[in-house]
Amino acid sequence: MQMEIIVSTPCPAWLTDLPDAAATGERVVAAALEPAGLNRAVVEVGVMLTDDGEIRRLNREYRFQDKATNVLSFAGEGVEGPVHDGPLLLGDIVLAHGVLCAEARDQGKTLNAHYCHLLVHGTLHLLGYDHVDDGEAAVMEAREIAILAGIGIADPYRPTAAK
Repeated sequence: MQMEIIVSTPCPAWLTDLPDAAATGERVVAAALEPAGLNRAVVEVGVMLTDDGEIRRLNREYRFQDKATNVLSFAGEGVEGPVHDGPLLLGDIVLAHGVLCAEARDQGKTLNAHYCHLLVHGTLHLLGYDHVDDGEAAVMEAREIAILAGIGIADPYRPTAAK
């Protein structure tokens, strides 16, 4: 399977705070997709690294919640989508710079570790995982922990020492 992961950075603060954000994004999304075993020749995922204002607008428009959030996932064709000769357009992940920075600081995590976690989280949503109930949340969190461990990121759900 060939993966086309396209990372756009309309918010320049991402590249100031995480100069390797685009390359990291490609690597992390690929790591999250690999165990899914998608049987398509080409899988495409878009990642947009934006600011809080843009993610608030998207959240308001598509989820009817007028607030900035950390990550949004917009599913495309889905893993069970129609079979055709073109790439599987799995969907798009959008992350908000300010929200991620504040959460990382508040949770005592590095921005890179939190960024990687939310990329994995968003990718799993594109693959059909959800956390609507406790059972689904436990399955999704276990997948996140395993994928993150594979790229050297600590369990994001393990409590950190208070600062």
